[in-house]
Parts: sequence; structure tokens; C-alpha cells
Amino acid sequence: MHSVTIDELRNVIAFKDLPDAHLQWILDRADYMEFEDGIPFVKFGDLIEVMWILLEGKVTFYMDANGRQVYYFTFENDIATGGVGGLMPYSRLKNSPGYSYASGKVRGLALHKKHFPELERLNPELIQKLIGYMTERARSFATTKLQYEKVNALGNLAAGIAHELNNPAAAINRISNELSKRVNNNYDLTEKLLNSNIGSEHIQNIKALVLKKEHEAEQKIKLTAMQHMEKEDEISDWLEKNNINDRQAAETFAEYGFSAVELDIIRKDVGAEVFVYVVPWLENLISSQRIIQDLADASNRISNLVGAIKSHVHMDRTNDKQLTNIHLDIENTLTLLGFKLRDKNIEVKKKFCADMPMVPAYVGELNQVWTNLIDNAIFAMPLNGELLIETSCDKKNVKVCVIDNGPGIPPEIISRIFDPFFTTKKVGEGTGIGLDLVSRIVKRHQGDLKVHSVPERTEFSVCIPLVESPEPK
Repeated sequence: MHSVTIDELRNVIAFKDLPDAHLQWILDRADYMEFEDGIPFVKFGDLIEVMWILLEGKVTFYMDANGRQVYYFTFENDIATGGVGGLMPYSRLKNSPGYSYASGKVRGLALHKKHFPELERLNPELIQKLIGYMTERARSFATTKLQYEKVNALGNLAAGIAHELNNPAAAINRISNELSKRVNNNYDLTEKLLNSNIGSEHIQNIKALVLKKEHEAEQKIKLTAMQHMEKEDEISDWLEKNNINDRQAAETFAEYGFSAVELDIIRKDVGAEVFVYVVPWLENLISSQRIIQDLADASNRISNLVGAIKSHVHMDRTNDKQLTNIHLDIENTLTLLGFKLRDKNIEVKKKFCADMPMVPAYVGELNQVWTNLIDNAIFAMPLNGELLIETSCDKKNVKVCVIDNGPGIPPEIISRIFDPFFTTKKVGEGTGIGLDLVSRIVKRHQGDLKVHSVPERTEFSVCIPLVESPEPK
């Protein structure tokens, strides 16, 4: 065995104040270890039974995240780790959650856990110091884990939002190309119409009928696919009887709400010969109007999504409490998670109270609560699930309930779901903030968070006071 001196061991920060006798006790019971740079001396799943003490070099730790190695921490002889790692006294760690690699040449000692009770009797203050290092390590690991999961969750959310933006953006590109073709066609169609000697009074009559159909469209019940097809066939047959074979015109007129009777009024007004040129001109005009409306709808969809993002992350506001519209915040959250809802074909039902007051809140934080609860519900539900969001209020409190018809939370874990970093999801699948943080956010609002779960009904209820109680002195 390589010789390690008391002075070398005293250079390790965790042991710098120990008397020589205690240092010698450790040297007599520890095993020497030495590894070259890059060697993995602890692997994922390995049994952890020793505390290792760094005499030279550093150790980098990579957490196993579903088969991927993610950098988490570097152990070295500093005040953060004290130059010790591995299993600590009173630790419940049994197997390694990742990989430990030598960074540079590593020399050290390994003290087996069987010596911990005797070490505590010898120097209880050292045990407390080692527990402190273990606590700091756990806190650092937890922080890194939270940051890593948030980055993954942000990536997933960003990908979903990009998909949401891409659909209307692609539609705008497609619509603009079609509109360009329609505008170009309008030159030829208008020229043919004018050459037929149509009068301005005829144009005014057609315009009046089109405006009438626009007004009726706002009030009419939408036809079923079968009814729409029957109407197309009716108009197509009527056009053919009048020597016009134009299925596209039949589809457009049917969609716009024209009937064969109304088209016959136009034909009689302008004359049969002119009507042949009116049909393609009118179809092109109406289709262009519809395309412009589609263009407006697509651009509005982008604007609404951007607005939802801006409101959700609470941009351009202070970190102080602000009055917020809970219903609007929930709607924005549903918009941002729309891609997940559609992916599972989940039906969203809302039962909102009619007189919801403005709520004083740390809006950005409270939005994290809605995001997490709704995201968890989506994750729990099968395809074609049902998500119900209910709100109620009185003069003192507002209450929001997020209810899903998933399989429910198993009784054996329901008491743990609010524990820090507890999750049943794989890394990157959730929002990364966990129900622990949700609970803390609700408590910061002096609110209450409860859960009740049975198969096919899991309900999370959040109660937020409208008037903040004074802080106890």
C-alpha cells in the first residue's frame, strides 16, 4: 500500500482541525486509491459503501438521465465539498445515480461505512461536519437537477410553440401565393366582363346580394359535410343546365351560402350571355375575400400566441404583486399547451365563475402553477381524455380546480407528490418545476393547495386569498 502521511490527510479541508490521533485512526482503516485522468471509478448503479477522501486531483460527477450522462458536479478539496465524497454518515444512498470520473490524476483514501459508528464515537463533531457537506451536496445536486429539467422543459415548450407558430406562418405563405394568383386572374376576368357590356347597376345589384350573404353567414348554422355536398351538387346541376360547367364555382357559391334561386336572379338581371362571364368573375371575387379572411385569421393566431407568451411569462412587469385576471392567465396557459392537448385529442371544458375579481398575485409565479397542474393533467390522461377547469369565488378567496379523468394517483405515492423533486416523469417530459415548487408558490400567496384522486378523477384545487393577511411578527 502507498504510504499516506498525517500531514497529507490534514491538507484535506474536512480534516484540517483533527488531532493527529484521529487522523492516524482514519489512515489505519482507510484503503488507498489511485486513478489516472478520465478513469470512471464509480459507475451508474454501483453499490456505494465507502466515503472517499481526495488527497490529489478532482472528481467530476455525471448524473445518469435516462441513459445520457449529464454533468452535475465537480468534487475537489475546497470548502464546498471539504475534499470528501461518496457515502456519508447517515446517508440513505445505496447505489450510484451516475458516474464519477477522475479529473487529472486522483489519489485518495476510501473509508468503509462499517467504520462510521466508531468514527462518530471518536469525533462526533466531524460527523456533523460531514453531514453538512452531504447536505450542501444534495442541495447543489437538486439545484442542478431543477435547472437541467427546466432547460429540457423549456426546450419542449419552445418546440411546441414553434410548431404552433409554424402552422399559421405556413398558411400565410400558402394563402399569399393563392391570393396573388387570384389577383392576377382578376385582370382577365374583369376585362371579359367589361367586354360583355355589363352595366354599373348590375354590379351594384350583385354587390348588394353578396353583402346580404355575408350578413346571413354570421347568423346561419354551419352545414354538415353531407349537407354542404348536397348544396354543391344542386348548384353544379343548375349551372350545367345553364351551359356553365364549373365545379369550382359551385363549391364556392355553396360555401358562401348562395342558392340556385339567387343565382337565377343574377342571371335574369344581367342576361344569359353576360352571366357566363359573371360566374367566374364572381367566384374569383368571393374566393379572394375568403382568402383575405383566412389570412387575417392566420395572422391573428400568431398575434394571439405571441400575446399569450408575453402575458404568461409576465414580461414588462415588476416582480411585485399585481392584479391579474385568473381566467385570462388560464386561457393563455391553455394556448401555450395547445399542441399537447391536440396531440392527445383532449377535450377541455371550462366552468368559470361569472364574477371573478382581479386577484393580487406574483403573476409570473402563479402562471407556473397553472402550467404545471395542466401539464401534469395532460401527462396523466390517455388519448381522448377530458380536462375540466373550474373556478369559484367569494369575497375572501378565489378557487381554481384542475380535474382530469386519468387513472388517478396511486395511493402509495400520493403522500410524496409534494416532496422536493419527486416525479413520475422522465427527465424533460414535465415542466421541471415540480409540485414542491407549486406548493411553495401557493404558500407564498398565503393560499392552499389540495389534491384528491380516485381512478378517472384527479382534482387539484388552489385557493388564493383576495386580501393578504399581515405577516406574523
